[in-house]
Amino acid sequence: MAIRKLLLLLKPLDPYPFLPPEGVSRIKNPQVLRYLESRHAVHKDAVKFCQEILRKKPVEWRPISRNDLLHPIHDVDMVITVGGDGTLLQASHFIDDSIPVLGVNSDPTQAEEVEAMSDQFDASRSTGHLCAATVENFEQILDDILFGRTIPSEVSRIAVKLNSKPLPTHALNDILIAHPCPATVSRFSFKIKGKDNNESWSKTVNCRSSGLRICTGAGSTAAMLSAGGFVMPVSSRDLQYMVREPISPGSSSASLMHGFIEPDQSMDVDWYSDHGSVYIDGCHIRYTMQLGDTVEISSDAPFLNVFLPPHALSGNRSRY
Repeated sequence: MAIRKLLLLLKPLDPYPFLPPEGVSRIKNPQVLRYLESRHAVHKDAVKFCQEILRKKPVEWRPISRNDLLHPIHDVDMVITVGGDGTLLQASHFIDDSIPVLGVNSDPTQAEEVEAMSDQFDASRSTGHLCAATVENFEQILDDILFGRTIPSEVSRIAVKLNSKPLPTHALNDILIAHPCPATVSRFSFKIKGKDNNESWSKTVNCRSSGLRICTGAGSTAAMLSAGGFVMPVSSRDLQYMVREPISPGSSSASLMHGFIEPDQSMDVDWYSDHGSVYIDGCHIRYTMQLGDTVEISSDAPFLNVFLPPHALSGNRSRY
């Protein structure tokens, strides 16, 4: 596929509002202020650099802030995101399986900075797990794409139905089903069934917990890993689920609090709390639930075509 028309999706240039309008910051540690100022400057320079590279290439392109992205993306051959995984995730919610995406990590974490500041604050920057490029290699990777020397990978997404109605947004990383107040118990049950014959593959599991998380292979290195889950190959078609902080599960159900939904299966969730939410890829996309609502989760969503970094394609450990 020839790449002739691009959309450059940008993390906002003022993502770190560390100085209020009156110019007096509540942050008193000068090292923290310098760190935040550096993050702003590094990201701004990365945006400028990427635009300068694109001006030299035989492509048509236009920039847009991710905050201004309101409608599905059409009429472009590729999307380039400049920011981190969050910007790429936001782009994925507006792209079908016909448009590939390249992520540029504009502000990578600097190991020496994290070590030097570890006794004062967390100086981590952007992880960029799904971002194949930085300013160091952006032009080379872009040329490889434009001249057909590299192709994108198909990455699974999660399809969600609420009360049998498909939600318009697919999750690239994960979904969380939980009460909107994190201090409130979530009450629900779930079971795994076959897609074709509707046969149950597991018994009904009744839960009182902090909620239920389901992730893709791409999202298995995020919240799922932090909660003790498995890292999955990014190419995996399985979905991984985990009940968060279950309250006194019975011995017969304990082994079912963490498991996998295979490509020929789906998960049905029945919601038994007064209020609930389905969070998609973090907190920015949320659908509300009420007592008695049902949620169906599967991997039936269209793939996302992503130009992935080498570390995302290899070195993954899994449940096997």
